[in-house]
Amino acid sequence: MDDLRSTDPARIGGHRLLGRLGAGGMGVVYLGRTDAGALAAVKVILPEFAGDEDFRTRFRREAEAARQVDSPWAVPVTGADTEGERPWLATEFVPGPTLSDVVARRGPLPVRSVTVLGRLLSRALAAVHAAGLVHRDVKPGNVLLTADGPRLIDFGIARAADATALTATGLVVGTPGFLPPEQASGNTAGPAGDVFSLGCLLAYAATGRPPFGSGAVDALLYRTVHDAPDLDGIAEPGLRALLERCLAKDPAARPEAADLDRLITEEAPAAEGTDWLPEDVVLVIADKTAAVLALPGIDATVTEEAGPPEPAPGRRRFLLFAAGGAVALGASAFAAVRIGAEGSGGDGSDGAPGGRRWIIGVHADLTGPRSAAGRAQERGVRLAVDRFNAQEGRPFRLAVKVLDDAGDATRSARVAEEFARDPEVAAVVGPTDNATTGAALATYDDAVLPVLTVSALQITFPPRANGSFFQAGPSYASLSAPIIHRLLLRPDVERLGILIDRSGGQAAYQAGYATNLMTPNLTTGTTHPRVVPAGTTEFDPVVTDLLSHRSDALFYAGDAAGAARVARVTADLSFPGPRMAQHTVMGPEFLERAGPAAEGWEFITPFTDAGAPAAATFAAAHRKRFGAAPAAWSAEAYDVAGLVARELAALAEPAAKSAKPGAGPSGSGRPTRAQLTAAIAASQYEGVSRTYAFDKDRQQLVGQDAHMYRVKGGRFRYLGAAPKPKG
Repeated sequence: MDDLRSTDPARIGGHRLLGRLGAGGMGVVYLGRTDAGALAAVKVILPEFAGDEDFRTRFRREAEAARQVDSPWAVPVTGADTEGERPWLATEFVPGPTLSDVVARRGPLPVRSVTVLGRLLSRALAAVHAAGLVHRDVKPGNVLLTADGPRLIDFGIARAADATALTATGLVVGTPGFLPPEQASGNTAGPAGDVFSLGCLLAYAATGRPPFGSGAVDALLYRTVHDAPDLDGIAEPGLRALLERCLAKDPAARPEAADLDRLITEEAPAAEGTDWLPEDVVLVIADKTAAVLALPGIDATVTEEAGPPEPAPGRRRFLLFAAGGAVALGASAFAAVRIGAEGSGGDGSDGAPGGRRWIIGVHADLTGPRSAAGRAQERGVRLAVDRFNAQEGRPFRLAVKVLDDAGDATRSARVAEEFARDPEVAAVVGPTDNATTGAALATYDDAVLPVLTVSALQITFPPRANGSFFQAGPSYASLSAPIIHRLLLRPDVERLGILIDRSGGQAAYQAGYATNLMTPNLTTGTTHPRVVPAGTTEFDPVVTDLLSHRSDALFYAGDAAGAARVARVTADLSFPGPRMAQHTVMGPEFLERAGPAAEGWEFITPFTDAGAPAAATFAAAHRKRFGAAPAAWSAEAYDVAGLVARELAALAEPAAKSAKPGAGPSGSGRPTRAQLTAAIAASQYEGVSRTYAFDKDRQQLVGQDAHMYRVKGGRFRYLGAAPKPKG
């Protein structure tokens, strides 16, 4: 369980929230406790889906149906609110480990454990189907183990994005390796699909591996549709025959869930018994339960207000705070709003002749989980504006307006509304991360307000009608090319082990998936991929598996804690090959947790370093202005702000000549936002960190410019530009 973030609510629907159990593409799951002391897993839906009426209707219908599921082996729904601003659903909290955690830790389960698992889960599925639901994601991560039997979770609710496989042809709902052939083919699966998935799950429990293997998603889906399952190692005839029936390609040939209960003769454990599980698994369950019982008492949630960066001498700052000191984000109240420029006058003219001024907005996380990146980007934009305003004969003066979304999607949408309403805002740099970017895009698009993000790197964002969104940083897919070239284009590496840790969310999944998918297209090398569920803490088995499959190099996509664990395991095993982690891992946490094991790990990043030759002038200006070297993402924000300033200046003179008297509050000759959007789309700009040009169809960054770092002497050292393919 992770700690609550400052942006998380303290209570939801009568539950005091104690921590985060996980997060997916559609919501966050919290551990909550009612006033009566009962624990619950509370899933809170993200605002962008809560605002979708079709989604809300489906959520309402399925939440009501889920209440009707009546089985001791399916975790019951204990409460829901489908009509509120943030819809939520609560289920009973079960402290046991997942089946995937247990198998990853100790390997296959005994035959009796597998058959008891099958009988009780078939009863859970029969209850789900009787309620008119189809689970559609029966997998080891959705089964919790307790002393008296398993519990099926996450049923009847719209699938989260972190349970969706991105394929070359579209989206397949479910988890590859545990979904039926009809789903793998892109069709809708009924109750028979859940039986097939249960067969995959039981085969995994009995052998320690999925019956259709692992690897690239497309290949995995193909094997699910066309190949026979791999049941080698299952010697017990009854269990093998049962699995073969469950794994029939034809849905009509599979038994129903209710029939499985009769076909499996293994007796369920007694209420007080634990004999259905090996002793080591029982000990894991006991440890988990003890940890929950040891939860501290509930204290009031305190949100510490993070102050703005220390202003430079002479810098004007304007702060707006909600009444009583509590930060509230409304139409005109923001956690921190800073507007103005050094030396500007008090009349709003910024001292420019004729009062002509344009504003570049900075939409950033300044007080949330990515505040370091947000503040670095703010400083980069301010330097670009300083540079523009220092030019002789400039056609107007630029100012900066900064709004803090604190890393919260709801606040991000409101920040976008504030920028869109301000007629002097010509363009916006930001937002900082994927979720806040996605939440703001509709507003920016409706206003045709150009917005350029340098650090939201997911592979795709929803297309918009007016094309005002520019992804000015390489996506996770684009970064996979230099990762592959760095790790595989060397004589001592033929196979790349790829470890995708779902603790890293969609960023890790997309980076790992793209690296696995593109390796055979870019090199003659091969891959051996492994995916571990969020919350995995024991990496010895999976790293051992990667090395046993002759992996000569290793790429980890996940979070800093997982990367540190993997670093320690590879160091203990004296793995000599190149090791690389996703750039999201870079930071003090990785260095502190990994210790000496971090030495030699490398990173391909979308951001440059103050030590890069091209950044020398910028870095010197940054040190003079802020008293420190620029941090990651500062140069990239400086670049895109400079691009905006250049294109705005190019539009200003002809617009001024054609303007009518009395036009606009900031002087005549004001280019429209649509004109600036078109100019940015057609531009090419040589920046400090890369050349900026945008794809005409999706307005994503063109090119493979990236940067390379290595841990040396306990520090991240800049190595230079990342390798590019020849030709």
